[in-house]
Amino acid sequence: MSKRIDFYDDPTAPQPNSLVPSVNVIVTNAAGDVLMIRRSDNDNWAVPGGAIDLGESIPAAAVRETLEETGITCEITGLVGTYSDPRHVILYTSNGEARQEFSIVLTARAAAGVPTTSDESREVRWVPRAQVTSLRMDRSMRMRIDHYLAGVDLPHIG
Repeated sequence: MSKRIDFYDDPTAPQPNSLVPSVNVIVTNAAGDVLMIRRSDNDNWAVPGGAIDLGESIPAAAVRETLEETGITCEITGLVGTYSDPRHVILYTSNGEARQEFSIVLTARAAAGVPTTSDESREVRWVPRAQVTSLRMDRSMRMRIDHYLAGVDLPHIG
């Protein structure tokens, strides 16, 4: 099985060989719970997201990726920020791609569906806002969620 390995400011990280625009989505339900996935490739918790395809808008990619990974259809409501720190390198062991971080993080509200796993998500669930930060996740994902939860100085530009 292919793995995703995140490196941050790590001298042992591979040299990046790609930059892929991607989107992450912080989806909430009527109770304010946050839609979280446990990733299949590294077992960390994260919000849904993925690469933006050619010919696709940022909001369309966000809605598509959320539905594919979670079974939830969402409506985009806002922007948390942009994340492009070159010290964050993501290695995909399946093909040797070493990707420099480039992510746009949006907010959304759930419109339909029930949490359903996919090839990319081992577990999908609504997590109460107060419990989100207790989940194991990569430092870059934690930073994105912390920015959202703090709600100040948005959007983050970085």
